[in-house]
Amino acid sequence: MVAVMVSASLIYIGGMILNDAFDADFDRQFRRERPIPSGAVSEQRVWQTGGSLITAGVLGLAMQGWWTALLACLLAGSVVLYDAVHKRVTLSPVLMASCRFFLFLTVASMGEAGVTGEALWAALALSAWIVGLSYIARRESRRGPLAYWPLLFLGIPGLLAGLVHGDDPGIGVVLGGLLFTAWTVWSLSHTVGRAQPHFGRTVSGLLAGICLVDWLAVAPDPLTATMYVGLFLLSLLTQRFVPAT
Repeated sequence: MVAVMVSASLIYIGGMILNDAFDADFDRQFRRERPIPSGAVSEQRVWQTGGSLITAGVLGLAMQGWWTALLACLLAGSVVLYDAVHKRVTLSPVLMASCRFFLFLTVASMGEAGVTGEALWAALALSAWIVGLSYIARRESRRGPLAYWPLLFLGIPGLLAGLVHGDDPGIGVVLGGLLFTAWTVWSLSHTVGRAQPHFGRTVSGLLAGICLVDWLAVAPDPLTATMYVGLFLLSLLTQRFVPAT
């Protein structure tokens, strides 16, 4: 588990770094305070560091088996593709969602049951959440009215959780669904229907809500649910020190 967490984190951090490398020309024109145009770090060093971290992460996951190796390559490919084209295509939220989708399946491939149908549905639920979240995040740097239909994706995790656990809804399902719904509504209240929307607060709230989406996938297990609630609270705490936008 430690090897998986470290390897996946290396891919995540490597993708963040490569994002600056791919955006270097854009940042030189519009965001000169960023590390590369400000001269804080050389562009070559950024390419080397980001590429090395992603490669190390893929190798760490590939050691867990052939299926995991294949999914890890798809995960890394999604990360790099998003970095390369996200400013030029309108479907960039879908590319961002594919990163979470393949991360979910990569980890599932190392479980005893492997990539089951339930794991696939859970991965799709998280992907839908990321699509809605990423659409709002794009509005932080773009002008124009907010279209509401992409926000429907934010309700899909709750819908799928009801379909999966609906035959025997335990206390975990009920509490998870209530907290998930309340937090989603509260996060969107900073943006939807506001004359001056606060996209940053909505995005940071929805990012922390990823933990609640994962809780819905394992709601019948009280012990595991407690862990996800703890991670949710930890996310909110750390956002006081590292802006989640």
